[in-house]
Amino acid sequence: MTAGTPAVRPRNRRQLIVAAAGRAFSERGYHAASMEEIAAAVGITAAALYRHFPNKYALFTECANVMADRLVAALAPPGAPLADVLRAVARVTVAHRASGGLYRWESRYLERADRRQLSEKFAQVVARVTEAVQPSPDADLRAVAALGAIGSVTMHHTSIAQRRAEDLLTEAAMRVAAASSSAAPSVELPAQPAPKTRRAEIIAAAVPLFDRDGFAAVTNARIAEAVGLVPSALYRHFPNKAEILAAACLQAAGLLAQAVERNLHGTTGSRALPLLAATYVAYSFEHTALTNVAAAEVGGLPAALQQPLIQAQREHIAVWERELRLARPELDPHQARVLVHAGFGVVVETGRRLRWRDGPEHRAAVTAFLLSALGF
Repeated sequence: MTAGTPAVRPRNRRQLIVAAAGRAFSERGYHAASMEEIAAAVGITAAALYRHFPNKYALFTECANVMADRLVAALAPPGAPLADVLRAVARVTVAHRASGGLYRWESRYLERADRRQLSEKFAQVVARVTEAVQPSPDADLRAVAALGAIGSVTMHHTSIAQRRAEDLLTEAAMRVAAASSSAAPSVELPAQPAPKTRRAEIIAAAVPLFDRDGFAAVTNARIAEAVGLVPSALYRHFPNKAEILAAACLQAAGLLAQAVERNLHGTTGSRALPLLAATYVAYSFEHTALTNVAAAEVGGLPAALQQPLIQAQREHIAVWERELRLARPELDPHQARVLVHAGFGVVVETGRRLRWRDGPEHRAAVTAFLLSALGF
């Protein structure tokens, strides 16, 4: 290009913007991601970005719908074998894993009509998988569980080749869809300590608010009111709202680590995995608000607050990876990690579909799905 020649605008600039925005929203959350950083990722000015999208909400809405539209378009035709249906979903999800996860948590920020439209699209995907699953009273739940295994790849950064990930996740989803339920092992969870300090009271009051309304929508004034404080008094215990969220997430990680240590009792390998799975499922049902908040909101925290949470998550996953590879020595570390996350994805999606209604049957079913995702 000679000096003075104007740059040629790429014809797919809108698609480039949507791809960059999808990554930003998935990794940092709707409120934390800015139009300026999205524009910078595409190599344009914020003013140029606003020529394509009038505001962040319009861009977010398109990002959320793009993934749903891709999945619907890729679906195998009615009557196709389950393996073909799941393979098509896995291919699209893995190809767009960096931006495909925003619908799982961030879609709550859509306005009601937009959220309903998005839900209808994903319902088409669930319906097609349900149709392909062997007829059973819980075919819909099995379909959701299988899709949870595949969708898990959008929630972590484990390095793995695209085709290898497709194979691994399709096979995991097939196993989940065919899982047979049995009684889950009996496990014990540490009781969540009753708040005895003002700091603990603030955390206990904030978590349900964050879970119900989202971190960004909850003000310090609302948290203070829930504890019976004036807003200015809150700052004597936490310098800002992000510190409250980080403390809540660390509390969640600590409770889970205690539960794992208590229930494994030095057991390893094939004997440990059912206990580990039952512990994780029991914890997820008993501490739903904490786990939801930790999963949905950590990405929007400042890096300094994220670091101890990321470290705690790595330590927890390392336990799973070790036990899975002892039970299935043919797996390499990357494969094991992907399958562990697939199991977590199963728990999240089936729990949400069950509205986290607790009971032995639900725990047993979800535990069986998790173990099937691991190939155990």
